[in-house]
Amino acid sequence: MILIKNAAALEFDPPRIRENTDILIEGSTIKAVGSNLGADANPDKIIEAAGRLVYPGIVCSHTHYYSGLARGIMANIGPTPDFMSILKNLWWRMDRAIDEPSLRASALVCNLDAIRAGTTSVIDHHASPNFIHGSLDVLKQAFEQVGIRGASCYEVTDRHGKKDMLAGVEENIRLATSIDAEKAAGTYSGLFECHVGGHAPCTLPDEGLEAISTAMKTTGRGLHLHVGEDAYDVSHSHVTYGEDIAQRLDRYGLLGPRSILVHAVHLSSAEIELINERDTFLVHNARSNMNNHVGYNTRLPEYKNLAIGSDGMGGDMFTELKHAYFKHKDAGGQWWPGDYLKALAAGNRILERNFGGKFGLLEPGYAADIVIAEYDPPTPLLPENIAGHFVFGMDASITRTVLVQGRLVYEEGQFPLDTAEIYAHAREQAARLWERMDTIAP
Repeated sequence: MILIKNAAALEFDPPRIRENTDILIEGSTIKAVGSNLGADANPDKIIEAAGRLVYPGIVCSHTHYYSGLARGIMANIGPTPDFMSILKNLWWRMDRAIDEPSLRASALVCNLDAIRAGTTSVIDHHASPNFIHGSLDVLKQAFEQVGIRGASCYEVTDRHGKKDMLAGVEENIRLATSIDAEKAAGTYSGLFECHVGGHAPCTLPDEGLEAISTAMKTTGRGLHLHVGEDAYDVSHSHVTYGEDIAQRLDRYGLLGPRSILVHAVHLSSAEIELINERDTFLVHNARSNMNNHVGYNTRLPEYKNLAIGSDGMGGDMFTELKHAYFKHKDAGGQWWPGDYLKALAAGNRILERNFGGKFGLLEPGYAADIVIAEYDPPTPLLPENIAGHFVFGMDASITRTVLVQGRLVYEEGQFPLDTAEIYAHAREQAARLWERMDTIAP
């Protein structure tokens, strides 16, 4: 058992602060929350919080770990005047250059960066057309090695032909089956789950959607798919299939409570209504949308289920939320910081739908995914203004200690593993990855 003593226990949704609070952790969950809990508990470890903030771990609800070695990229990218050019000249060359060592290195550094920012759960979306079979195992191992919670899927697409499209479907099924086998055998770590992934409707013919639908039914998992990120995706659906994107997806039974749609910059109100009826989540990624110049999603307030992701821009959700909020205000939006903090916390609902259990509160029975942070507020910190402090005062640097599933994965700014070796290896792999990209034509 681990006992966190004298904390300022903070929660995001609903916003709450409890001073001088003890949190007792047993196994992977919180056992008790209150005052003077140590008298009868006899914990194995006591963490003296001494007034530090203690809050539930943050969730990044969509990202791409295969892009972790793109920072400072020196490959010859070529012209990127529009979104499809960005995909063809950069990302679709990078994913084709990914191999097992580079994916492992990328996933490890992304996990370290996330934990350092107080992000304890990450929903990943993966692509590596020249390394499909077994690629999701590499990601799973990297999550378990660092000790962070997460999920991934393989991005099914017809960009490289029918054979590879169906191989992507099989990789999703294979991972889900192996996780279910671990659960049945009692060897499941509890840290890693999966979806059935797809790239975007514009690269998924009807045969691909049908195969994804079958995989979802076979595995009991939800969909994870980009939709309407650029106007091209919408036009393609209208011209090729004669219907809106959401209606096409719904025709194959792909929308539902365990499914995640990403971006939706260009969807209509009718599509949003259908997505809401199916209780599906939308994940907003402000920095990526700005970086790719695809437009701004002015319809975010219309969504029943809204979460925040980074779309490969890193695991720092403080930075992501700030960009989301300021872009919204710049576009004339009426939401306040609290609306965006609520959306960030909604990532916990995605976890509950995919992992089971309870997430996002400091209460008995909830997952012991917990952050201890050092923040000395210059103004009163109250339940009513937590979001204002999050946007205008706090940042990732306040993170001091992180627990995931009741295990210390980061303590007083230190990881229990050799991060210098991991980063040195990542730099070597990044250089090789960039060299391989230069041999791949768009």
